[in-house]
Amino acid sequence: MSDYLPPADGWTVDDLDAMPEDGVRRELLDGVLLVSPSPTDIHQIIAMRLGVALEESCPAEYQVTQGVEVRISSRRTFIPDVLVATDEAARRRSRIYAPHEVLLAVEIVSPSSLSMDRITKHALYASAGIPFYWRIETTDALVVETYKIDPEHEIYRPAGTFTSVISTDEPWEINVPIKRITPRYL
Repeated sequence: MSDYLPPADGWTVDDLDAMPEDGVRRELLDGVLLVSPSPTDIHQIIAMRLGVALEESCPAEYQVTQGVEVRISSRRTFIPDVLVATDEAARRRSRIYAPHEVLLAVEIVSPSSLSMDRITKHALYASAGIPFYWRIETTDALVVETYKIDPEHEIYRPAGTFTSVISTDEPWEINVPIKRITPRYL
């Protein structure tokens, strides 16, 4: 495997596993290696604050985490910004989760991830069977858009759009003021 040339048949998760742990965010989309810039401080603050807020009310059978991988297939893997997985899966202390171990994937939209978060990941998480997907828009003010899977059609249906308080009964009862996850300087 060359650092500059992809394998003839595309990248696989085995290729990713052979790469150094150097803090670079690498994802795969059908064998294409996606390398993202380091998240901005705004992005990281939102993810951290949301993770803490979700953890406070999270049922014992789930764990809230971030910076871990969801392996959809050998040629498709993503790293959600915030992830809620089964407690059983979290106890493995792995950085890799299978889609059936994930309850909720959250993506925070950045200028470099607009299409991936709004279209691609939205569709692929649904087709992988992840029950809930949240997208946090950061353009003007924070807006949290929540989705629930329609398992028959393997697509997400809108479940709510929140600009003041994230208030939902699914995947569990959650009430988080948007101000709580908003960086102080926004």
